[in-house]
Formats: sequence, C-alpha cells, structure tokens
Amino acid sequence: MATQNSNPVIHELSDTRATQGVFEILDFLPTVPTWERINKEEIFEHIRHLNDPEHPLTLEQLNVLSLDNIQVDEVQSSCEIFFTPTIPHCSMATLIGLCIRVKLLRSLPARFKVTVKITPGSHASEFAVNKQLNDKERVAAALENQHLLKVVNQCIAHTDQVFDSDL
Repeated sequence: MATQNSNPVIHELSDTRATQGVFEILDFLPTVPTWERINKEEIFEHIRHLNDPEHPLTLEQLNVLSLDNIQVDEVQSSCEIFFTPTIPHCSMATLIGLCIRVKLLRSLPARFKVTVKITPGSHASEFAVNKQLNDKERVAAALENQHLLKVVNQCIAHTDQVFDSDL
C-alpha cells in the first residue's frame, strides 16, 4: 500500500498530564460528585499516544489530535473530540476516527457518550466520515471485520500510559 503523505510534519509532544481540574459547578449537583470526574486533559491522555495507521508516529506527533480540540461536558456525560487529518483527502480518516472512538469506549466510564468528528474544513469528505464515525450500527459492523479490528488494535496497542498520580 502506497503512503499518501510520505513526508508528514512531526510536531513536538506536549507536556500535558491528566489532572483533576476544577469542577466548581459540579459541587452543587448532588449525584455528580459520586461519579469519577473526567476532564479534557484525561481524555487527551487516553488518545494522545494512538499510533497513526500509515506512519510509525503518534497522532499527537502528527498534530492530528490536540488538547484544544476536546470538549467534555460532565453534566451531560459526553465528550466530543475533533481530529485533523494530515491531508484533505486522507483515506485513513475514518480508520483514525474509529481508533479514537474504540480507545475511548474502552477507557471511559460507560456513562459517557463519545462523539468523534473531523475538524471542520480539514477534510474533503468531512460530512460522510463524521456520519460513519457516529453511527453505532456502522461502527459495530466495522468492528466485526477481523482485518479492520486487527488494524484498530495495532493503532491502540501500548497506549495505556501510567499517570503520575498512579505512581
């Protein structure tokens, strides 16, 4: 298989670590404090080390993922991740989004609704890819394909990093 972007720009890794963050508004809600609180830094920590399907680099190194493109709503138990393919016609965009979705579904509490989208204006087939990535039936069907599941697992492999707070 020929690589579409044979010379990608490699970006510096950030020094972001998952932190508890500030959740003052949630302290007024009686049920939320009993939940495990999740913030965007923790979401980023889960997905930053995902491997690119074409290159021996992480999605963070390729600037496909960034902390600024993650939104978390604790009250609604939802998170929305935007990712930016390295080129506007990237044929791997759906696969990259699927890897992000699978990693978060495996890592986050079941109460979370995960939405994965392409950063607006960064891909020629943005609408179609977003529709595929956020359709439960399409995602389930894709993961029934053993070859595709193997590729997803390879992109996710070795991405569970030890948090400083776990030491």
